[in-house]
Amino acid sequence: MGAIDYLKHYTYKDYTLWEGRWELYEGFPVAMSPAPMIVHQAIAYAISREIGNSIEGCKQCMVLGEADYKLADDTIFRPDVVLICDEPHDAYITKAPEIIVEIISPSTAKNDEGYKFQKYETEKVMYYIIVYPDELYAKVYKLKDGKYDKQGDFSKESYDFEETLCKASVDFEKVFKRFRK
Repeated sequence: MGAIDYLKHYTYKDYTLWEGRWELYEGFPVAMSPAPMIVHQAIAYAISREIGNSIEGCKQCMVLGEADYKLADDTIFRPDVVLICDEPHDAYITKAPEIIVEIISPSTAKNDEGYKFQKYETEKVMYYIIVYPDELYAKVYKLKDGKYDKQGDFSKESYDFEETLCKASVDFEKVFKRFRK
């Protein structure tokens, strides 16, 4: 038997007992870095505010930061920002959010651009936004025919999420403005 045979397969029940910041990838625990850097948090807040303001009158949707998204009993992600609609008020998100935002850091880039990208696509998350805080831009992907279609790179532009229940939007100029030199 190889070394992998000795690894324990963890579930949501195990996950709820852990201290610190974790995600669970098909039974494999992944430690998240310490609390995100100030710029990371400020960008997440700015995007949350932009989406929240755009859906202000909507009673079916809400914006959350760092909420658990349970894809399976052994797979739990904690995206930076999500837009959920018609979701029961449980301990975690139970169905695909309409928008997921992940803010890249050196330690998460590979997972955010690879593994999570594929999982969100498979789970039919309508929009996936990957934010690059050092470069001050975001890549926006929209699910089309079961695959993500890149909508573009956004730095000073706005984007309207036409396929969301409450027609969300983000003005990326406002999101990144305070960090421009």
